[in-house]
Amino acid sequence: MKKIRIFLPILILLLVFSSLSIADNSDDVYVVPIKGEINKATANFVKDAIKDANKNSPKAIIFEINTYGGLVDQAIEIKDAIISTNIPTISFVNNKAISAGVLITIASENVVMSTNSTIGSAETIPNTEKNLSFWRSVLRDTAVYRGRNDKIIQAMADKDIEVEGLNKKGKLVNLTSKEALKYEITDHISNDYEDILAKLDIENANIKEYKEGLQIKLAKYIATPALSSLLLTIAFVGLIIELLTPGFGLGGTLSILGFGLYFSGNILAGSSNWTSLALFVTGLILIVIEAIIPGFGLPGISGVILVLVGIVLATDSLNIALFSLSISIIITTIVTIILVKLGYRSKLLDAFILTGQNKKQEIYINSRSKDVYLEKIGTAVTELRPSGFINIEGERLDALSDEGFIHSGESIKVIRVEGSKIFVRRI
Repeated sequence: MKKIRIFLPILILLLVFSSLSIADNSDDVYVVPIKGEINKATANFVKDAIKDANKNSPKAIIFEINTYGGLVDQAIEIKDAIISTNIPTISFVNNKAISAGVLITIASENVVMSTNSTIGSAETIPNTEKNLSFWRSVLRDTAVYRGRNDKIIQAMADKDIEVEGLNKKGKLVNLTSKEALKYEITDHISNDYEDILAKLDIENANIKEYKEGLQIKLAKYIATPALSSLLLTIAFVGLIIELLTPGFGLGGTLSILGFGLYFSGNILAGSSNWTSLALFVTGLILIVIEAIIPGFGLPGISGVILVLVGIVLATDSLNIALFSLSISIIITTIVTIILVKLGYRSKLLDAFILTGQNKKQEIYINSRSKDVYLEKIGTAVTELRPSGFINIEGERLDALSDEGFIHSGESIKVIRVEGSKIFVRRI
C-alpha cells in the first residue's frame, strides 16, 4: 500500500506532463476561412476556431481572408480574439481584404497576400465624424501594436489623410500585394500554404482546414441585409395573400417559410434569442384574433407592434433591421394595394386601405339611404370573409356576410341594413 501511495502521484504527474507535451508538439496548422460578409455568425465561427486551437495548441493559425467587409463591431470582436491567443497567427489575404477585412488582416502577427490580392477601402458606412474617428482609432491602435504603418492603414479608412506616393486627398488608399509588400503592410507574397509556412520556419505541418458547417453558412447569408429584406418581403407578402384568400394555401406557406428562415438564421448566428421569436409569434396570434373579430381594435394594434418589435430584436444590428423592415414594408404595401384594386378584400386591411374608388362610392351611397337595397338580390363580386363587394342592379357596393364566408359569384340577398352597413346571405 505504501508503494502504491508513492507511485500513484508520480504516475498521475507523468500522464499530465505527457499530455501537455503531446499538445505542445502538435504538428497541426489550422486554416480558418474568413469569407463573405463579416457579421455575428462569422465572428462566432472564428472565435470558436480560436478556442479550439487554444485547447490543442497547433503550430499556427492561418486566417484565409476574402471579404468585402461587414459589421465593425463584429470585426473588432474577431480582432480581439486573434490578438488574445498565444498561438502564432497568420493573415492570408487570398483575393481581397476590404473595409472590416483590413482590421482582421492586421490583427495577426504575420500578413501574407496572394499575387493578385488587394487591401484597403475601409471607410465606415455611414461616414459620420463620430463613426470614422472611432474606427480610425481602432485601426491605428492595432497597426501600432503589430508594427504596421498606421498612417497608411488610417488612410484606407479616411480619405482626408494623404500619403505621399499612394493617394491624393479625397481618395482612399487601396494597395496591391506588391504595394503592400513595399510599404510593409504585408510580409510576404505567396499563393501556397507550404511556401507561407516555410517562410515562417514552420516545417512538417499538417494542414487542418476548418470548414463552415451548414449552420454557419445559413446564418451568415441570412444575416445579410439583402437576404433579410428578401425573406421579410416574401413573409409579409405571403401573409397578405393568406389574409385575402380563403383557406390555408400558398400565401401561408410562403409566410411561414420566410419568417422561419429569418428567425432561425438569426438565432443560429447568435444575433437573436427566443424572446424575439416569442414576441413575434404572440403578435401573429393577436393579428389572427383581430382577423376573426369584426373591427380593428386593441388585438390588431398590439399584434402589429409586437410583430415589428420581434423582427427588429431578431437582428444584431438596428440599422440592418430597420433597412430590411423598411424595404419589405414598402414592397408589401405596393402588392397589397394591387390586390385590393383587383377585388381582394380583408376586413383587417379595410382599416388601413381605402381606394379612391371606394371613397367616391361611399360619398354617393351616403347621399341616400341604403334601405333601398333591403330584400334585393345580387351577386358577390369578391369573396365576403365577412366583408367584400357585391353587385346589385349594376351597382358595386360594400357588404358584410351575415353567415360566414361567401364565395365570389354566388347569389346573395340583402337581409338587413344598419346605417351604412349592408348585411347579406347567400341564396
